[in-house]
Amino acid sequence: MFLKATGIAIVSFIAIVLIAHFIGRMINSRTPKGGINESMYVDINGTKQWINIYGQSKDNPVLLYLHGGPGSATSTIDYAFTRKWSDVYTVVTWDQRGCGKSYASSKTDTITADLMIQDGKEMTEFLLGYMDKERITLLGHSWGSLYGANLALKYPEYYEAFIGAGQFIDPMENEKRLYEAAQKWSNGDEEGKAILAKWSPDNEYSMEALNARNATMERYGYGMMKDGTDYNTFTTVLFNPNYTIKDYIGYLRKGSKGFKPYLAFWENELSKLSLLGRYDYKVPYYNINGDMDYQTNFELASEYFDAVNAPQKEMFVMKNATHGLLESRSKEFSEMVHKIAETQK
Repeated sequence: MFLKATGIAIVSFIAIVLIAHFIGRMINSRTPKGGINESMYVDINGTKQWINIYGQSKDNPVLLYLHGGPGSATSTIDYAFTRKWSDVYTVVTWDQRGCGKSYASSKTDTITADLMIQDGKEMTEFLLGYMDKERITLLGHSWGSLYGANLALKYPEYYEAFIGAGQFIDPMENEKRLYEAAQKWSNGDEEGKAILAKWSPDNEYSMEALNARNATMERYGYGMMKDGTDYNTFTTVLFNPNYTIKDYIGYLRKGSKGFKPYLAFWENELSKLSLLGRYDYKVPYYNINGDMDYQTNFELASEYFDAVNAPQKEMFVMKNATHGLLESRSKEFSEMVHKIAETQK
């Protein structure tokens, strides 16, 4: 009797979750009146890569959001914060090569800096044609900010502005500064030193070292998501308009397999995209950074910003914010995006 009751309860719970998922997806899949809400796979550099285009007015400028990582797609949750910009921008979210909804259709054993830059160029060219625009805006977070800055520097004719969030400047200098700070944090903390011993700037190209690096920041209050999110993660995932149950199963089955090519990319190729010594932008340059960010060093980003030459530049600083500022305080972040949009008019 007990087992029967338990079975009924489990089946009922699953049914409720599936019904809620279906209803939530239908609601969030609606297209705003006069706007756009489209998902598709785009032919990019010999692969098919997934995007969603969402905006409340087709007349608004187009913004391409570049997620972080590299190799960490945010399509399971990013509609929760990117749609907060959709009244001033038509927002394009993109799962880059070999991750998220692009994983199965763009798996790549070897990822290079040139390959990623070509992907970004081709995606930009597609959007210019598809949305009938002369230029678009780039907004990149973390790795996406390094990626976007490189695109803006190389192809300024394609872009109205560049917005870097948690601006990433140089991988080697970034890790050096983090390690120096972590040594000070762990002074007198033997357990912390034991974690730190598993990672150093010269030994970080494995999942174990990467986990130790992140655990160090978490331990001392500088973790990426120290403030959580200002939206409900469970319902955001459950009501995601772009993911079916089948998509989630595929996402879970992939596990960390898709991340392996990006570990090699980090070790062998990422430094080729360093921004150090490259300060002359032909497009407006904006930053939104947290003053407690060590994932991508805030001080390094500030020093770089001071050296930047651009037609317009402005830095927005979120106080007591770490690297997850875009999710932890998405409303405040959105207000800053709106200020940039107003400046760009």
